[in-house]
Amino acid sequence: MSKIMIIAGEVSGDMRAAELVEAANAITPGLRWFGIGGPAMRAAGVETRHDVKDMAVIGFAEVIKRYPFFKRVFNEMLAWTTEEKPDLAVFVDYPGFNLRLAEKLHARGIKTLYYICPQVWAWHRSRIPQMARYLDHLITIFPFEAEHFAGTGLPVTFAGHPLVDSIRQSLKKQPPALPWQGLQRIALLPGSRQGEISRLLPVMLEAAALLDQRIPGCSFIVASPGPEQTALANDICSRAPKMRAPVTVIEDMTRDIIRQADAAMVCSGTATVETALLGCPMVVVYKLNPISYRMFKAMIHVKHIGMVNIVAGREICPELVQGRATAGNLADAIKPLLTPTDTRLAMLEALKQFDASMGEGGAATRAAAVLAGMLGA
Repeated sequence: MSKIMIIAGEVSGDMRAAELVEAANAITPGLRWFGIGGPAMRAAGVETRHDVKDMAVIGFAEVIKRYPFFKRVFNEMLAWTTEEKPDLAVFVDYPGFNLRLAEKLHARGIKTLYYICPQVWAWHRSRIPQMARYLDHLITIFPFEAEHFAGTGLPVTFAGHPLVDSIRQSLKKQPPALPWQGLQRIALLPGSRQGEISRLLPVMLEAAALLDQRIPGCSFIVASPGPEQTALANDICSRAPKMRAPVTVIEDMTRDIIRQADAAMVCSGTATVETALLGCPMVVVYKLNPISYRMFKAMIHVKHIGMVNIVAGREICPELVQGRATAGNLADAIKPLLTPTDTRLAMLEALKQFDASMGEGGAATRAAAVLAGMLGA
Protein backbone atom coordinates (compact mmCIF):
# COMPACT_ATOMS: atom_id res chain seq x y z
CA MET A 1 0.00 0.00 0.00
CA SER A 2 1.42 3.38 -1.03
CA LYS A 3 1.24 6.14 1.56
CA ILE A 4 0.77 9.77 0.57
CA MET A 5 0.98 12.89 2.68
CA ILE A 6 -1.27 15.65 1.30
CA ILE A 7 -1.39 19.22 2.63
CA ALA A 8 -4.05 21.85 1.97
CA GLY A 9 -4.44 24.96 4.08
CA GLU A 10 -7.59 26.67 2.85
CA VAL A 11 -11.21 25.89 2.03
CA SER A 12 -10.65 25.94 -1.74
CA GLY A 13 -7.53 23.79 -1.38
CA ASP A 14 -9.51 21.27 0.69
CA MET A 15 -11.99 20.86 -2.17
CA ARG A 16 -9.32 20.59 -4.87
CA ALA A 17 -7.32 18.10 -2.79
CA ALA A 18 -10.42 15.95 -2.21
CA GLU A 19 -11.07 15.82 -5.96
CA LEU A 20 -7.48 14.73 -6.53
CA VAL A 21 -7.70 12.05 -3.84
CA GLU A 22 -10.89 10.61 -5.33
CA ALA A 23 -9.46 10.63 -8.86
CA ALA A 24 -6.21 9.00 -7.70
CA ASN A 25 -8.08 6.32 -5.74
CA ALA A 26 -10.02 5.48 -8.90
CA ILE A 27 -6.75 4.95 -10.81
CA THR A 28 -4.77 3.33 -7.99
CA PRO A 29 -7.01 1.66 -5.35
CA GLY A 30 -5.68 1.09 -1.85
CA LEU A 31 -3.78 4.35 -1.33
CA ARG A 32 -3.44 5.64 2.23
CA TRP A 33 -3.68 9.40 2.68
CA PHE A 34 -2.79 11.60 5.65
CA GLY A 35 -2.00 15.28 6.27
CA ILE A 36 -3.77 18.60 6.75
CA GLY A 37 -7.20 19.27 5.28
CA GLY A 38 -10.86 19.92 5.83
CA PRO A 39 -14.21 18.16 5.64
CA ALA A 40 -13.98 17.41 1.90
CA MET A 41 -10.63 15.66 2.30
CA ARG A 42 -11.81 13.70 5.32
CA ALA A 43 -14.89 12.60 3.40
CA ALA A 44 -12.52 11.36 0.68
CA GLY A 45 -10.64 9.25 3.23
CA VAL A 46 -7.75 11.48 4.31
CA GLU A 47 -6.60 11.28 7.93
CA THR A 48 -6.02 14.84 9.17
CA ARG A 49 -4.50 16.26 12.32
CA HIS A 50 -5.26 19.92 11.64
CA ASP A 51 -8.20 21.55 9.87
CA VAL A 52 -7.99 24.15 7.12
CA LYS A 53 -10.09 26.56 9.22
CA ASP A 54 -7.18 26.77 11.66
CA MET A 55 -4.58 27.18 8.91
CA ALA A 56 -6.20 29.88 6.75
CA VAL A 57 -4.83 33.37 7.39
CA ILE A 58 -4.09 36.23 5.04
CA GLY A 59 -1.36 38.86 5.22
CA PHE A 60 2.15 39.00 6.62
CA ALA A 61 1.16 40.62 9.91
CA GLU A 62 -1.42 37.92 10.59
CA VAL A 63 1.06 35.14 9.85
CA ILE A 64 3.63 36.67 12.20
CA LYS A 65 1.06 36.81 15.01
CA ARG A 66 0.41 33.08 14.63
CA TYR A 67 3.99 32.03 13.89
CA PRO A 68 4.31 29.77 16.99
CA PHE A 69 1.23 27.81 15.87
CA PHE A 70 2.48 27.36 12.30
CA LYS A 71 5.95 26.36 13.53
CA ARG A 72 4.40 23.70 15.77
CA VAL A 73 2.24 22.32 12.96
CA PHE A 74 5.23 22.33 10.60
CA ASN A 75 7.30 20.30 13.05
CA GLU A 76 4.38 17.92 13.62
CA MET A 77 4.21 17.23 9.88
CA LEU A 78 7.94 16.55 9.76
CA ALA A 79 7.61 14.13 12.66
CA TRP A 80 4.62 12.45 11.02
CA THR A 81 6.60 11.79 7.86
CA THR A 82 9.37 10.25 9.97
CA GLU A 83 6.79 7.87 11.47
CA GLU A 84 4.92 7.04 8.27
CA LYS A 85 7.65 7.32 5.61
CA PRO A 86 5.28 8.34 2.78
CA ASP A 87 6.03 7.37 -0.80
CA LEU A 88 4.96 10.80 -2.01
CA ALA A 89 4.10 14.22 -0.60
CA VAL A 90 1.43 16.26 -2.39
CA PHE A 91 1.08 19.99 -1.77
CA VAL A 92 -2.09 21.84 -2.78
CA ASP A 93 -1.62 25.61 -3.14
CA TYR A 94 -0.95 27.30 0.28
CA PRO A 95 2.63 28.26 -0.68
CA GLY A 96 3.86 30.01 2.47
CA PHE A 97 3.69 26.74 4.40
CA ASN A 98 3.84 24.16 1.63
CA LEU A 99 6.94 25.32 -0.23
CA ARG A 100 9.00 25.22 2.95
CA LEU A 101 7.67 21.78 3.85
CA ALA A 102 8.29 20.51 0.31
CA GLU A 103 11.93 21.58 0.53
CA LYS A 104 12.41 19.77 3.84
CA LEU A 105 10.72 16.57 2.67
CA HIS A 106 12.58 16.51 -0.64
CA ALA A 107 15.84 16.73 1.30
CA ARG A 108 14.72 13.60 3.16
CA GLY A 109 14.32 11.73 -0.11
CA ILE A 110 10.52 11.98 -0.35
CA LYS A 111 9.11 12.63 -3.82
CA THR A 112 7.25 15.94 -4.02
CA LEU A 113 4.28 16.88 -6.23
CA TYR A 114 2.80 20.37 -6.21
CA TYR A 115 -0.80 20.73 -7.40
CA ILE A 116 -2.02 24.26 -8.18
CA CYS A 117 1.07 26.26 -8.93
CA PRO A 118 1.96 28.90 -6.31
CA GLN A 119 1.68 32.34 -7.85
CA VAL A 120 5.40 32.99 -7.48
CA TRP A 121 5.36 34.53 -10.96
CA ALA A 122 3.39 37.37 -9.35
CA TRP A 123 5.10 37.91 -6.02
CA HIS A 124 8.37 36.01 -5.65
CA ARG A 125 10.03 35.09 -8.96
CA SER A 126 13.32 34.29 -7.25
CA ARG A 127 11.62 31.16 -5.88
CA ILE A 128 11.16 29.67 -9.36
CA PRO A 129 14.69 28.17 -9.65
CA GLN A 130 14.50 27.11 -5.99
CA MET A 131 11.24 25.25 -6.60
CA ALA A 132 12.86 23.43 -9.51
CA ARG A 133 15.42 22.00 -7.08
CA TYR A 134 13.04 20.56 -4.52
CA LEU A 135 9.89 19.73 -6.51
CA ASP A 136 9.73 16.59 -8.63
CA HIS A 137 6.65 17.70 -10.57
CA LEU A 138 4.47 20.80 -10.78
CA ILE A 139 0.85 20.84 -11.96
CA THR A 140 -0.56 24.17 -13.14
CA ILE A 141 -4.19 25.19 -13.56
CA PHE A 142 -3.69 28.31 -15.67
CA PRO A 143 -2.36 28.10 -19.23
CA PHE A 144 0.36 30.75 -18.96
CA GLU A 145 2.08 29.42 -15.83
CA ALA A 146 4.28 26.74 -17.41
CA GLU A 147 6.26 29.31 -19.42
CA HIS A 148 7.63 30.81 -16.20
CA PHE A 149 9.39 27.50 -15.44
CA ALA A 150 10.86 26.98 -18.91
CA GLY A 151 14.54 26.06 -18.77
CA THR A 152 14.51 25.14 -15.05
CA GLY A 153 14.31 21.38 -15.64
CA LEU A 154 11.17 21.08 -13.52
CA PRO A 155 8.53 18.87 -15.19
CA VAL A 156 5.31 20.91 -15.51
CA THR A 157 1.85 19.69 -16.53
CA PHE A 158 -1.07 22.00 -17.36
CA ALA A 159 -4.14 20.15 -16.09
CA GLY A 160 -6.76 22.81 -16.76
CA HIS A 161 -8.76 24.53 -14.06
CA PRO A 162 -10.43 22.14 -11.57
CA LEU A 163 -13.53 24.32 -11.34
CA VAL A 164 -14.42 23.75 -15.00
CA ASP A 165 -15.94 20.29 -14.46
CA SER A 166 -17.95 21.07 -11.36
CA ILE A 167 -19.29 24.34 -12.72
CA ARG A 168 -20.42 22.72 -15.95
CA GLN A 169 -22.22 20.10 -13.88
CA SER A 170 -23.82 22.84 -11.78
CA LEU A 171 -25.05 24.62 -14.89
CA LYS A 172 -26.90 21.48 -15.99
CA LYS A 173 -29.06 21.52 -12.85
CA GLN A 174 -32.29 23.41 -12.43
CA PRO A 175 -31.47 26.48 -10.31
CA PRO A 176 -33.22 26.59 -6.93
CA ALA A 177 -35.48 29.43 -5.82
CA LEU A 178 -33.56 32.02 -3.81
CA PRO A 179 -34.99 34.87 -1.75
CA TRP A 180 -34.21 37.69 -4.18
CA GLN A 181 -36.45 40.64 -3.39
CA GLY A 182 -36.04 42.82 -6.47
CA LEU A 183 -35.38 42.89 -10.20
CA GLN A 184 -31.69 43.90 -9.99
CA ARG A 185 -29.86 41.00 -8.34
CA ILE A 186 -26.44 41.61 -6.83
CA ALA A 187 -24.30 38.93 -5.16
CA LEU A 188 -21.87 39.82 -2.37
CA LEU A 189 -18.88 37.48 -2.02
CA PRO A 190 -16.69 38.86 0.79
CA GLY A 191 -14.37 35.83 1.00
CA SER A 192 -13.99 32.77 3.18
CA ARG A 193 -11.48 34.02 5.76
CA GLN A 194 -12.70 35.83 8.86
CA GLY A 195 -10.36 38.77 8.21
CA GLU A 196 -11.54 39.18 4.64
CA ILE A 197 -15.19 39.17 5.64
CA SER A 198 -14.57 41.66 8.44
CA ARG A 199 -12.76 44.07 6.11
CA LEU A 200 -14.80 43.68 2.92
CA LEU A 201 -18.41 42.97 3.85
CA PRO A 202 -19.01 46.34 5.60
CA VAL A 203 -17.79 48.17 2.49
CA MET A 204 -19.93 45.95 0.24
CA LEU A 205 -22.98 46.63 2.40
CA GLU A 206 -22.37 50.39 2.30
CA ALA A 207 -22.13 50.16 -1.49
CA ALA A 208 -25.35 48.12 -1.49
CA ALA A 209 -27.08 50.88 0.48
CA LEU A 210 -25.94 53.46 -2.09
CA LEU A 211 -27.25 51.32 -4.95
CA ASP A 212 -30.50 50.81 -3.06
CA GLN A 213 -30.92 54.61 -2.93
CA ARG A 214 -30.08 55.12 -6.61
CA ILE A 215 -31.84 52.15 -8.25
CA PRO A 216 -35.30 51.00 -7.18
CA GLY A 217 -35.69 47.24 -6.94
CA CYS A 218 -32.16 46.19 -5.98
CA SER A 219 -31.78 42.88 -4.15
CA PHE A 220 -28.67 41.62 -2.36
CA ILE A 221 -27.59 38.17 -1.17
CA VAL A 222 -24.34 37.45 0.71
CA ALA A 223 -22.77 34.11 -0.23
CA SER A 224 -21.24 32.27 2.73
CA PRO A 225 -19.15 29.07 2.49
CA GLY A 226 -19.82 27.78 6.01
CA PRO A 227 -21.43 28.27 9.42
CA GLU A 228 -18.65 30.36 10.97
CA GLN A 229 -18.64 32.74 8.03
CA THR A 230 -22.44 32.89 8.13
CA ALA A 231 -22.46 33.88 11.80
CA LEU A 232 -19.93 36.65 11.17
CA ALA A 233 -21.74 37.88 8.05
CA ASN A 234 -25.09 37.99 9.86
CA ASP A 235 -23.51 39.98 12.68
CA ILE A 236 -22.04 42.51 10.23
CA CYS A 237 -25.35 42.73 8.33
CA SER A 238 -27.20 43.49 11.57
CA ARG A 239 -25.10 46.65 11.94
CA ALA A 240 -25.25 47.72 8.26
CA PRO A 241 -27.20 50.66 6.81
CA LYS A 242 -30.91 49.91 6.47
CA MET A 243 -32.30 49.29 2.99
CA ARG A 244 -35.72 48.82 1.39
CA ALA A 245 -35.29 45.03 1.45
CA PRO A 246 -33.15 43.16 3.98
CA VAL A 247 -29.85 41.62 2.88
CA THR A 248 -29.95 37.84 3.13
CA VAL A 249 -26.97 35.63 4.02
CA ILE A 250 -27.14 32.18 2.42
CA GLU A 251 -24.77 29.36 3.22
CA ASP A 252 -23.25 26.80 0.84
CA MET A 253 -25.12 27.97 -2.28
CA THR A 254 -22.49 30.30 -3.74
CA ARG A 255 -22.75 29.05 -7.32
CA ASP A 256 -26.52 29.28 -7.37
CA ILE A 257 -26.31 32.84 -6.05
CA ILE A 258 -23.71 33.87 -8.65
CA ARG A 259 -25.60 32.12 -11.43
CA GLN A 260 -28.78 34.05 -10.70
CA ALA A 261 -27.12 37.42 -10.04
CA ASP A 262 -26.91 40.23 -12.59
CA ALA A 263 -23.56 41.29 -11.12
CA ALA A 264 -21.32 40.52 -8.16
CA MET A 265 -18.94 42.20 -5.75
CA VAL A 266 -16.20 39.61 -5.28
CA CYS A 267 -13.24 39.23 -2.94
CA SER A 268 -10.08 38.64 -4.96
CA GLY A 269 -9.15 34.96 -5.04
CA THR A 270 -10.63 31.70 -6.27
CA ALA A 271 -14.13 33.23 -6.17
CA THR A 272 -13.23 35.50 -9.08
CA VAL A 273 -12.47 32.45 -11.25
CA GLU A 274 -15.71 30.78 -10.18
CA THR A 275 -17.70 33.94 -10.93
CA ALA A 276 -16.03 34.31 -14.33
CA LEU A 277 -16.72 30.68 -15.30
CA LEU A 278 -20.36 31.18 -14.34
CA GLY A 279 -20.48 34.18 -16.66
CA CYS A 280 -21.45 36.76 -14.06
CA PRO A 281 -20.10 40.32 -14.47
CA MET A 282 -18.15 41.39 -11.40
CA VAL A 283 -16.10 43.98 -9.60
CA VAL A 284 -13.03 42.59 -7.79
CA VAL A 285 -12.47 44.01 -4.31
CA TYR A 286 -9.66 43.55 -1.81
CA LYS A 287 -8.34 45.11 1.40
CA LEU A 288 -5.48 44.02 3.62
CA ASN A 289 -4.09 45.00 6.98
CA PRO A 290 -2.12 48.24 6.19
CA ILE A 291 1.23 46.70 7.12
CA SER A 292 0.53 43.60 5.03
CA TYR A 293 -0.54 45.77 2.11
CA ARG A 294 2.69 47.78 2.11
CA MET A 295 4.70 44.56 2.03
CA PHE A 296 2.40 43.12 -0.63
CA LYS A 297 2.86 46.18 -2.86
CA ALA A 298 6.63 45.95 -2.54
CA MET A 299 6.65 42.31 -3.69
CA ILE A 300 3.99 42.11 -6.38
CA HIS A 301 5.12 41.89 -10.02
CA VAL A 302 1.81 41.91 -11.92
CA LYS A 303 -0.50 44.75 -12.91
CA HIS A 304 -3.70 43.04 -11.74
CA ILE A 305 -4.85 40.94 -8.78
CA GLY A 306 -7.98 39.35 -10.26
CA MET A 307 -7.11 36.15 -12.07
CA VAL A 308 -9.55 36.87 -14.88
CA ASN A 309 -7.57 40.06 -15.57
CA ILE A 310 -4.19 38.38 -15.18
CA VAL A 311 -5.08 35.67 -17.71
CA ALA A 312 -6.44 38.25 -20.16
CA GLY A 313 -3.50 40.58 -19.69
CA ARG A 314 -5.87 43.53 -19.30
CA GLU A 315 -8.56 44.79 -16.95
CA ILE A 316 -11.75 42.97 -17.92
CA CYS A 317 -13.30 43.43 -14.47
CA PRO A 318 -12.69 46.58 -12.40
CA GLU A 319 -10.36 46.10 -9.44
CA LEU A 320 -10.82 48.15 -6.28
CA VAL A 321 -7.91 47.53 -3.93
CA GLN A 322 -7.12 48.99 -0.50
CA GLY A 323 -7.78 52.77 -0.55
CA ARG A 324 -9.84 52.52 -3.75
CA ALA A 325 -12.12 49.92 -2.16
CA THR A 326 -14.71 52.44 -1.03
CA ALA A 327 -18.49 52.16 -1.03
CA GLY A 328 -18.82 54.96 -3.58
CA ASN A 329 -16.33 53.46 -6.01
CA LEU A 330 -17.90 50.03 -5.65
CA ALA A 331 -21.42 51.29 -6.26
CA ASP A 332 -20.25 53.29 -9.30
CA ALA A 333 -18.50 50.23 -10.76
CA ILE A 334 -21.43 47.87 -10.22
CA LYS A 335 -24.16 50.15 -11.59
CA PRO A 336 -23.33 49.81 -15.35
CA LEU A 337 -23.21 46.01 -14.99
CA LEU A 338 -26.87 45.74 -14.00
CA THR A 339 -28.39 46.66 -17.38
CA PRO A 340 -27.37 45.85 -20.98
CA THR A 341 -24.83 48.67 -21.29
CA ASP A 342 -21.76 48.48 -23.53
CA THR A 343 -19.72 47.89 -20.35
CA ARG A 344 -21.78 44.85 -19.39
CA LEU A 345 -21.86 43.37 -22.89
CA ALA A 346 -18.09 43.77 -23.34
CA MET A 347 -17.47 42.07 -19.99
CA LEU A 348 -19.75 39.17 -20.84
CA GLU A 349 -17.87 38.57 -24.09
CA ALA A 350 -14.51 38.70 -22.30
CA LEU A 351 -15.75 36.22 -19.70
CA LYS A 352 -16.62 33.77 -22.49
CA GLN A 353 -13.04 34.03 -23.76
CA PHE A 354 -11.72 33.43 -20.25
CA ASP A 355 -13.88 30.30 -19.95
CA ALA A 356 -12.50 28.95 -23.23
CA SER A 357 -8.91 29.42 -22.02
CA MET A 358 -9.43 27.32 -18.87
CA GLY A 359 -9.28 23.94 -20.61
CA GLU A 360 -11.77 21.21 -21.39
CA GLY A 361 -12.22 19.86 -17.88
CA GLY A 362 -10.78 16.74 -16.27
CA ALA A 363 -8.13 18.58 -14.21
CA ALA A 364 -8.28 16.22 -11.23
CA THR A 365 -8.00 13.16 -13.49
CA ARG A 366 -4.95 14.59 -15.28
CA ALA A 367 -3.35 15.46 -11.95
CA ALA A 368 -4.11 11.96 -10.63
CA ALA A 369 -2.43 10.42 -13.68
CA VAL A 370 0.73 12.38 -12.87
CA LEU A 371 0.51 11.23 -9.26
CA ALA A 372 0.07 7.58 -10.30
CA GLY A 373 3.06 7.85 -12.60
CA MET A 374 5.21 9.18 -9.76
CA LEU A 375 4.20 6.30 -7.51
CA GLY A 376 5.07 3.83 -10.25
CA ALA A 377 8.38 5.43 -11.17
